[in-house]
Amino acid sequence: MGRNPKSDQGGGEAATDSATPAAAPQPASPYNSSLYSNGNSPSPTHTQPTASPRASTESESMARDIKEGNLSGFVGAGTALTGEVTFRAMLRVDGHFSGRINSEDGTLIVSAGGQIDADVEVAIAQINGTINGDVFATKRVELGRAARINGNIHTPALVVEQGAVFEGICRMLQIREAQEKQREEQTRAASLQAIEEVNPAAELASVAEIAS
Repeated sequence: MGRNPKSDQGGGEAATDSATPAAAPQPASPYNSSLYSNGNSPSPTHTQPTASPRASTESESMARDIKEGNLSGFVGAGTALTGEVTFRAMLRVDGHFSGRINSEDGTLIVSAGGQIDADVEVAIAQINGTINGDVFATKRVELGRAARINGNIHTPALVVEQGAVFEGICRMLQIREAQEKQREEQTRAASLQAIEEVNPAAELASVAEIAS
């Protein structure tokens, strides 16, 4: 008896289907694979909190000043001091100070959270906090955007950023005139000293000529 060719073909297909198992369905990926050319599923990323650039800059600046010996004193945040302070290089106030601050050539730095209830006499004052008192600066006063001054300012140079608050009187011309007068007196004194140093030599030369 002959075989039915159709039955032979059907049997072959059945054998082929039974020999090759169907692929199991893959769970849907939460990521769109079409966005990645390499076909690898991306791992979820977690954003780490970053420090404030301003805070990092202030911390680095203070650490550098301490290392280089430029920082004479520091009133930390949450600290309250009362008394009289005299310093030479730099004083930074992040806390609360009451009393008096004096420095002939020093720089006073008041941070945004700092407060001073005192009269201040320094060369340079960089204010970003609050001062309740008069400020005398022989070189300049810098008021940041968070600065608040309740008192008078005496300085030859004043720099004010937008946002600063100043309640008082600013005197600049009198300070400049006083400094110019002081420089003239110093120049005059130096000239007189130079003349006094030259005259004895000239007198000795004249005596030598007469003796010869």
